[in-house]
Amino acid sequence: MPTVVIAPFNVVNFPEGGGHFWVYLQYALGLRQLGCEVYWLEGFRTKGHAEQKAAALAAFRARMEQYGLGRNVVLYVTRSDKPSSKAPTEYVNMTRDEAEAIFERADLLLNFHYTIAPGLLARFRRTALVDIDPGLLQFWISSGQLRVAPHDLYFTTGEGVGRPGGKIPDSGMPWIHIRPAVCLGHWPYVSGPRSAAFTTVSIWDSSDWIVDSDENYENTKRAAFLEFADLPRLTSQPLELALFLRTKRDLAERRDFERRGWRIRHSREVAATPEMYQAYIQHSRGEFSCAKPSCVKLQAAWVSDRTVCYLASGKPVVVQDTGPSSFLPNGRGMFRFKTLQEAADGLEAVNAGYHRHCRAAREIAEAYFDSKQVAERILNSALSCHQTSDFRLQAEL
Repeated sequence: MPTVVIAPFNVVNFPEGGGHFWVYLQYALGLRQLGCEVYWLEGFRTKGHAEQKAAALAAFRARMEQYGLGRNVVLYVTRSDKPSSKAPTEYVNMTRDEAEAIFERADLLLNFHYTIAPGLLARFRRTALVDIDPGLLQFWISSGQLRVAPHDLYFTTGEGVGRPGGKIPDSGMPWIHIRPAVCLGHWPYVSGPRSAAFTTVSIWDSSDWIVDSDENYENTKRAAFLEFADLPRLTSQPLELALFLRTKRDLAERRDFERRGWRIRHSREVAATPEMYQAYIQHSRGEFSCAKPSCVKLQAAWVSDRTVCYLASGKPVVVQDTGPSSFLPNGRGMFRFKTLQEAADGLEAVNAGYHRHCRAAREIAEAYFDSKQVAERILNSALSCHQTSDFRLQAEL
């Protein structure tokens, strides 16, 4: 049985991020469906309040147990937010020798942590980087804001990355295109909405800016949604945003959006655990969401890991157009808008044939975002032909 170690980023230290946890779990579940033995490798920051850290660790361990990964977690200790070049020497739940024995026999490290220590990478015979921030990651690399250690392979979830004549350079890396993953067995079709609202879950504001010699702009969901703040004026469809709010300005903008007709909830109320996040999506009528400005400007043809969960649940999506795609539909289960009026029209079209669009949403997820298919593409690219033929056989059995 092949062994794959996945290296997520900032899950154990972010216990209230139910959706963030699902991003990486989808890949782990897809790999397990193919017969892989999967390990979860992550750094645990010990700096901070001891009781909070203990609670975060306990919540993480419970989640791993729930999804059958409790015995396959490798947590190493980090004492600084700054990246390290050296392999870790201290582990939370095992000895260093035990951890490195897992690394030695692993067939692949599937790495989502862009600044992972080169010394840790060197412990693995085969490594692959997964880009889940298409456009942004290439900008950070090309502008010198981020240095990514060499990997054997490079995967990206952005169809527009490295596209001839496109706006996102390959940054000298031979990118292999994959799609965001959703485990269809864990995200079943849910018939009928329990809420009348189109919803989404998002961080509202951050320190994310695009700054270079040519441009300077705020690259947040806040900036994206502000352009469509008057949408409730054009539609009778209830719209609800579950947002991670922190500052006084966030709260002031919440009140402004509510005056304009939006429903606003704090994401902690609805998505603080993986189960709450899933229930919130499955009880929604559909998703309405905007994309970060960089996704639109760079034409990344990006689809969020959250949107594919709505689709798998049979919830139609009305989402901002992030560039031309060779496979993404527009008008059946998924509507991609560029203007305020197109957004309103998409909502009206979904409601005019709601159940038909629900079925189409699930069909989109099955055709393009099945985590088992995504995992198989990763393994076919990363490992030998002999090994991957064995993976396919195990999956069929």
